Amino acid sequence: MSQSNMLSEKEILENLDNSNKQGHYCSFVHLGHAYSYLIDCRLNIFRSDDGARWAIAAERLGYNPRAGGILLDIIYFGNCLINLEHYNGQDTNSYSVTPVDWDSFNETIDSEILKADGEFWIVRGEKVVLSRHKQDYQNAGIELNEYQPDEISAEEVARLAVIKHRDLFRATDKELYKSIPAGLKKILVLDEWYHRDYVETIQPQISDAHLRYTYEFNKNLAGAQDYMDFESFATLFRQAEQRNDEYNQQQWQDNRPGSYETWQQIARVIVEGDTAHYRPTLAPTTHWKFYPDSGSL
Repeated sequence: MSQSNMLSEKEILENLDNSNKQGHYCSFVHLGHAYSYLIDCRLNIFRSDDGARWAIAAERLGYNPRAGGILLDIIYFGNCLINLEHYNGQDTNSYSVTPVDWDSFNETIDSEILKADGEFWIVRGEKVVLSRHKQDYQNAGIELNEYQPDEISAEEVARLAVIKHRDLFRATDKELYKSIPAGLKKILVLDEWYHRDYVETIQPQISDAHLRYTYEFNKNLAGAQDYMDFESFATLFRQAEQRNDEYNQQQWQDNRPGSYETWQQIARVIVEGDTAHYRPTLAPTTHWKFYPDSGSL
């Protein structure tokens, strides 16, 4: 490999660290997303034979009540990505597939709860039998919430189904290679790893003039005689900006991928082309139990 084509671990980690800054619709892997109950996840690592190109495809399987179904989100990182999805005129580094047939899901789930006569889902064309037996869930380490007696929620059903039929819920190679050049080889697959969600608050820079316009607009909209004065409004806004800045700085310091061993070791695997460099010392944190607030909104 020529010197000009050589990758560095620093280059890979900088790409991951800045994944939240590549546009409003690009982000790092967010296992604890508040809009989606985490069910399962996986990491797929790709590299070209000459070592010049690399990609990572992270899978996050979740139940999203707003979307009304189980979605498999595939989140991409790399230096050679192709065919990325677009949203509002911008690239996004993820897209979603639906392994569970919509009709079979809707026939078995009502108001996020398994129906009394819900028997099976069709997952990638295969019938997956659903369980209503509490003992099956207990044996699998799934403690049912049961807000009402004998209720089993959609995410609980899915978590048990995945244990028994995990491969059906995984991304296919065709789905993974949607945004990865065919010449790259999959060199490492991880079903669990030590993970930290890395979430930053997006806030546009607001000038004083724009802030004044916003104040006048809100004041006229409210139509209140005792609406706060501009100085108080501006102070509150700038204080919120400062809190967001401090939050983002803390996220960068503590949670960015390059700050801990998982992604440091993965970067070395990619650069060296040798999976022996992945030797984690930290216990995995990707199980859904680590993200009790996922799907909470």
